[in-house]
Amino acid sequence: MPPGQRYVRGFIIYAALGIPNVNIDGYRFKLSGLVERELEYTYHELMNSLPHISYVTDFHCVTKWSVKDVQWEGVPIKWLAQQAGVKNEASWAFFHCIDGYMAPVPIEDALSERAIVALKMNGAPISPENGFPCRAFIPHLYGWKSAKHLCEIEFSDKYVDGFWEVYGYHERGNVWGEERFKGGAGRHLRRSPVLGQKT
Repeated sequence: MPPGQRYVRGFIIYAALGIPNVNIDGYRFKLSGLVERELEYTYHELMNSLPHISYVTDFHCVTKWSVKDVQWEGVPIKWLAQQAGVKNEASWAFFHCIDGYMAPVPIEDALSERAIVALKMNGAPISPENGFPCRAFIPHLYGWKSAKHLCEIEFSDKYVDGFWEVYGYHERGNVWGEERFKGGAGRHLRRSPVLGQKT
């Protein structure tokens, strides 16, 4: 268990920007930015035509709760990056979402072995509350980095604050280092001007 966390029975649902209605027939997942080839996939392709990995691990929210032993399944982001030909100068991955949410993630975390575009949780397609049609998932980062309703990964050589980073949340968010806020770890949670989707 990472420092400062406690187990709860199930996911606490936050939705700062609401839960979007998704036209799955028109949905496209994109890879863009510093890549050799911009790529685009349908939901059907993500779910049925691309390589998946599956594993069981905990989910950790920055608001100090964790859910134990969740089964995750999805497409490795590293594999997607290889198909797109991410350029060497890329140092950040920006996770863009259908609702306008964005989370910046260091490239080494985005391309880590268990970082995925998650399509299933506990054997079922991800629910709208938890991020349908897909969400990023990076086990060693707090949940706000595992952006819900994901529609694009943009690779860049420059950092830009995302939705929560504007309010002082950490640029990386490593759970084992308690990287909750910029300039220090483990401080009391600040209240942002908006009700929050921290997960």
